[in-house]
Amino acid sequence: MERQDTFCIDSIPQRQTGDGPVIALAGNPNVGKSTVFNALTGMNQHTGNWPGKTVALAQGRCRHGQNDFLLVDLPGTYSLLAHSAEEEVARDFICFGRADATIVVCDATCLERSLNLVLQILEMTGRVVVCVNLLDEARKKHIRIDLKALERALGVPVVGASARSGEGLDALLERAGQMARGGFDTQPVPPRYTSLLEKAIALVQTPLEPLTAGNLSPRWLAVRLLCGDGDATRQASEFLQYSLGSDPVLQSALKEARALLQSEGVQDQKLRDQIAACPVLWAEGVAAESVFFEENDCNARDRRLDRLFTSRRTGIPVMLLLLFGVFWLTIAGANLPSQWLSRQLFRVQDWLSALFHTWGAPEWLHGALVLGVYRVLAWVVSVMLPPMAIFFPFFTLLEDFGYLPRVAFNLDHYFKKACACGKQALTMCMGFGCNAAGVTGCRIIDSPRERLIAIVTNALVPCNGRFPTILTILSMFFIGASAGLGASLLSALLLTGVIVLGVVMTFACSALLSKTLLRGVPSGFTLELPPYRRPQVGKVIVRSVFDRTLFVLGRAAAVAAPAGLVIWLCANITVGDASLLSHMAGALDPFARLLGLDGVILIAFILGFPANEIVIPIAVMAYLSTGSIMELGTAELHTLLLQNGWTPVTALCTVLFSLFHWPCSTTCLTIKHETGSLKWTLVSFALPTAIGCALCFLVASAARLLGLG
Repeated sequence: MERQDTFCIDSIPQRQTGDGPVIALAGNPNVGKSTVFNALTGMNQHTGNWPGKTVALAQGRCRHGQNDFLLVDLPGTYSLLAHSAEEEVARDFICFGRADATIVVCDATCLERSLNLVLQILEMTGRVVVCVNLLDEARKKHIRIDLKALERALGVPVVGASARSGEGLDALLERAGQMARGGFDTQPVPPRYTSLLEKAIALVQTPLEPLTAGNLSPRWLAVRLLCGDGDATRQASEFLQYSLGSDPVLQSALKEARALLQSEGVQDQKLRDQIAACPVLWAEGVAAESVFFEENDCNARDRRLDRLFTSRRTGIPVMLLLLFGVFWLTIAGANLPSQWLSRQLFRVQDWLSALFHTWGAPEWLHGALVLGVYRVLAWVVSVMLPPMAIFFPFFTLLEDFGYLPRVAFNLDHYFKKACACGKQALTMCMGFGCNAAGVTGCRIIDSPRERLIAIVTNALVPCNGRFPTILTILSMFFIGASAGLGASLLSALLLTGVIVLGVVMTFACSALLSKTLLRGVPSGFTLELPPYRRPQVGKVIVRSVFDRTLFVLGRAAAVAAPAGLVIWLCANITVGDASLLSHMAGALDPFARLLGLDGVILIAFILGFPANEIVIPIAVMAYLSTGSIMELGTAELHTLLLQNGWTPVTALCTVLFSLFHWPCSTTCLTIKHETGSLKWTLVSFALPTAIGCALCFLVASAARLLGLG
């Protein structure tokens, strides 16, 4: 699969011999468009259940019979009036991408809303096949679609489908292939405007017809010129290789049409409103002739669930309860797999050590590669993989079920108060699994200002890599020696409390950035609450393992391996009578004491920059003055920490610093890639670090004043 983050005319890939016709795939969010794409191309693209998830062009080849096609998945959008980056990309590809045909995927359960986009596309091109997807869900809701009536009303082929089960996809590809090869003589019915607007459009359309020469829709271009759409005009001029602004006949017709509209009191804003409203009204009429409801309220179940998940009284408590449940299941389920994986990986270490000794390798080489690189890598994998393998599937199940947009709905009010975007709730949730993934997910936010706020504050919620450190310290100092169900429930409760603190700090910092470095007012956005759907558990597990778990683990392992070498060198290079690690810890100790920590803890966080999972092992190595990372049981670790001066205040400050400190190296690199700015990468690094230092200093100072330090 090939991906492009942006679209322009010059970036259209040249067709290779044997590529076959190009078919664009368009549609609203949450209509199963990506599922159709995956089913037709056999590619495992992520199919998220919230608006704006697809933010780039995805291309895949598919075959039907003896024919090959190149299928291009466009961003999900509700309109092509180009108010956002997704709308611009979809519009520009349909108009200027030279697609041989366009498949428009619609939702059978709410066809009227999808038809607005269909009519806008019919105004651009007549080479359209309409796919009415989710027929299985429509049948469950007792909704009947008259596909023949819909086909007559639109004037283009209409195919019913249920992409999840594969129903109708062969017929869809066959119709699209025939359309791409010019096998249909269609009479598309574009939306009709008011009689006054039609007169004005006709005045501009007449001189455009010879200029477009069949390469662009003169009617669509006339509407865009009347609206003063500068981007569309510029793109059309580039595409036609002719300056539309310098054509005297066209400019005269445009002037006459605008004068006609103004004489009837239709100014610019009113013109744009009418052009946006007419397709909606036209879609209502088409839907009324082809959609039949066999029950009075086909969405009763969804409304009952929404009263639970989105009401003011229960929305936030249920969200916190679900968060607690996911964390408890992750904690309770990850312990045994993590221990088993650790034993297997360290058996491999023993085998590698024996192999090195058999070869007669120098001790320093064995130490650097086996006790340094491999041991740190094994630790990261054993600690990180099981929780992610549990957390990400649960997260994806909630996503497929349709709950995550409800989280954005519940938190939108708070983000609006912070002058941020409600979509930030979704990127924040992604940060629980991996902050780097959360930063990448910020692409769904249209406003550059609000996108930067979401990126800078994403590390304020703890990722999966910080959970082990936080949980270990909480269990040793605040839960005690209890075990079993009670201990895991209490651990999950305390972890949920820590995360709520991170969420509150996210709101506070978003508001601070909005009033200082990133001043502005919150932008509006369309948030659809999609229907609740039964998740496909098997696909969810496979997708979350390959798309998220292994992807994140691979990036963490790539930085953990060289980090293991650096840590081993610091622990084994001696200056005087002490290791370099001891010297660094000693130099940092006075400052660390002010924060309620000590030099060992602080140097462990610094050396843990590549991967947060290795903070505790580095601290153990420094306390024991060993040359490599060691694994201790909970009781042994607790005793070691107490012997080195740890108190409940030290533990609390360490938890706070683990929650609020610099992002890991993978996240920092992702921030640099997404923002293209070293400045904002440094701000993202400094903000959580400053918060962590300030909170730790306040807690430690209060403890010293109360005689608790």
